[in-house]
Amino acid sequence: MNKIKTIRVEALDIFRAITMFLMLFVNDIPGLKNIPHWLLHAAADEDMLGFSDTIFPAFLFAMGMAIPYAIHNRLKKGDTTAKIGSHILWRTLALLIMGLFTVNIGHIDPIETGMTSSSFMLLMVLAFFLIWSVYPRTDDWKNNLFIAMKIAGIIILVYLFVIYEGKNGESFSPRWWGILGLIGWTYVLSAGIYLITRENLLYNSIALIALIALSLLSAAGIFQGWPIINQIPSQATLYAFGMAGVCAGVFMRKYANKEKPKHFFIVMTAIGVVSLIIAIITHRFWIISKIQATPTWFFYCCAIFFPLFAFVFWLTDIKGKSNWFDIIKPAGTVTLTCYIIPYAWYSLQTIIGFNYPDWMTTGIVGIIKSLIFSLAIIGIAWLLMKAKIRLKI
Repeated sequence: MNKIKTIRVEALDIFRAITMFLMLFVNDIPGLKNIPHWLLHAAADEDMLGFSDTIFPAFLFAMGMAIPYAIHNRLKKGDTTAKIGSHILWRTLALLIMGLFTVNIGHIDPIETGMTSSSFMLLMVLAFFLIWSVYPRTDDWKNNLFIAMKIAGIIILVYLFVIYEGKNGESFSPRWWGILGLIGWTYVLSAGIYLITRENLLYNSIALIALIALSLLSAAGIFQGWPIINQIPSQATLYAFGMAGVCAGVFMRKYANKEKPKHFFIVMTAIGVVSLIIAIITHRFWIISKIQATPTWFFYCCAIFFPLFAFVFWLTDIKGKSNWFDIIKPAGTVTLTCYIIPYAWYSLQTIIGFNYPDWMTTGIVGIIKSLIFSLAIIGIAWLLMKAKIRLKI
């Protein structure tokens, strides 16, 4: 059973690697000065699609595309639906826990807690690696050591939760769940739907249309005052990005023939064009806003993602140019490790009192600094992977 070869599409890993690299970049540029405004996130009430506003939804889209392949590979290995469902729930729980801790860091009261946010962050990262690192399989005494390390990580997280005290008496709470938490909620819904619908493109498309409809109704204010709807984590728009990826993944599994890919390219480009037309129409009613998660934002992003992925597929799986992306490839396979490492770096930077000189955080030099920083994080993740240290949920 272990010898069964899993299906991998080069473009999926490359697309995810590009997205992770850019996520590291856009997370590092907010402190820069004199850089183009279009690189940043738009303000809540600003009608603009900033470059940074496209990265998180691109990651949700990439995650959705990988779901059909991941679940198919598990089924091929003999996993039951119940076992896969359990795996989905455990992965979701891990993402929600990580999201909760990361989103509460910025609200910690160092006086009441007796711990700075930087120290809290370092312990948090340590706990994440202790709990969710990939440990080698063994039957000797090392297995007990690995179990003890996981337990130590859990104890650290429990300790951080118990001592936590937020500013103005705020408690440890979901808030907006954090990026990892939102990924978790989107993942569980998208993977859950696919686990039911499987390869049926029609049913998956209906689920996507339903989520888009919920996004439109929510933007129109239909659900205002509905307490149950208001308690649902995040907005339907985010879930729609995940399901759009699932639909693209299902379509790709069926029609992305490497020998005759023309049909796949035409359809993916056509979806992009239709999304652009709908985006222009919905723009008459709602602004482009990531923070508000408007339908306009969704459609403009989809107008980019569908044709862009088709291009990446053509470049890597058809033309064999995946080596062009070798420098960032690890970000597509050790993605979670890449995302968590900066928390350790930023906390250490604060603890030791290191600050970049002004000339390194200004203009084009600052942008280059952030690009190099992003590559360095991927390099560290690659080195950790070579040392058999990586996060996986």
